[in-house]
Amino acid sequence: MSKNTIIAPSVLAADFANLQRDIEMINNSQADWFHIDIMDGVFVPNISFGMPVLEAIAKHAKKTIDVHLMIVDPDRYIKTFADLGANYLTVHYEACPHLHRTIQAIKAEGMKAGVVLNPHTSVDLLEDVINDLDMVLLMSVNPGFGGQSFIENTYEKVRKLKALITRKGSNALIEIDGGVTNKNAKQLVEAGADALVAGSFVFKSENPTQTIADLKQLTCF
Repeated sequence: MSKNTIIAPSVLAADFANLQRDIEMINNSQADWFHIDIMDGVFVPNISFGMPVLEAIAKHAKKTIDVHLMIVDPDRYIKTFADLGANYLTVHYEACPHLHRTIQAIKAEGMKAGVVLNPHTSVDLLEDVINDLDMVLLMSVNPGFGGQSFIENTYEKVRKLKALITRKGSNALIEIDGGVTNKNAKQLVEAGADALVAGSFVFKSENPTQTIADLKQLTCF
């Protein structure tokens, strides 16, 4: 079985004063996706950036745009994010009381639909929607801030989620976000992950392009 893991650098960790430079770095690297975190300061205790910045990113990005909404009531903005060029739109299980409706609304706008689980949220809760999903994102840190330490229980959670996906015959990808480095990337993929978000590890490295290449090589086997 050959595994070609998706590497998705997180723009939250980029240098906002040199955003175009960092976007072009991702374009020219072996990265597969742009991971974009939208935070509202309500659902998570941080405010990242909103629509105008995403619009600027989308103008220069030449790869898949993977938008992670850490906001309350995401349904208000589904069409807006579609119009801004999001390819994947991922919403938090914890923020969506009518999750099935939200997933259908994302798909109706022509985007791929994802659901995110916080570290404390069980994968079993996705049993009834897993066949409607294109992706499940597991938070391997508590959402809101970059540069946090990886939560070790994530490996077990990935295995459980993979088992659910296999049992249900779902095509959903498994994405991991938070504290991903060259120390845990391969183990995450071996546990069943398909896509890895890397923020600080990429952007704080001496040579981000090389770091992306190294992650890619490490997780393709």
